[in-house]
Amino acid sequence: MNAQTMRRIRQLHLYIGVFFLPAILFFAISGGLQAFRLQQASGWDGAPPPAWMAWMGSVHIDQTVPHAEPSKQPPVAKAKAPVDPVKEAERAARKRAALPMKIFIAVLAAALALSALLGAAIALNSRATRRTAVLMLVAGTAVPLVLLLA
Repeated sequence: MNAQTMRRIRQLHLYIGVFFLPAILFFAISGGLQAFRLQQASGWDGAPPPAWMAWMGSVHIDQTVPHAEPSKQPPVAKAKAPVDPVKEAERAARKRAALPMKIFIAVLAAALALSALLGAAIALNSRATRRTAVLMLVAGTAVPLVLLLA
């Protein structure tokens, strides 16, 4: 490819990257949290997760903001089924086997977020493209918020 084509490709890459930066950061962080189910009560041994984690999980999984529950009624106690020690041992073994992959996903999420931030620093450092990059960053923040809250 000639130099002009490569310059245009780099410029397009810069603007697309800056536009999607807020979404990449959001989904990297919320995806990392989901690897350990931290957006659910099951990730906290039955305790409710922090509200911001539940909000991020709802947007990531359902593409909607969570709605406030009309009334907070105490949960109905369920009758516990007898525990099968064999099934419990199998469940624990599966959980241990999944841990390395969960750790990898959390590290991947952190690396993706860091890479996106470094890309933003590079994009915003160039005087020639700074104004357009800032506009794309603002648009990349506003468009998903408008779509989410509409």
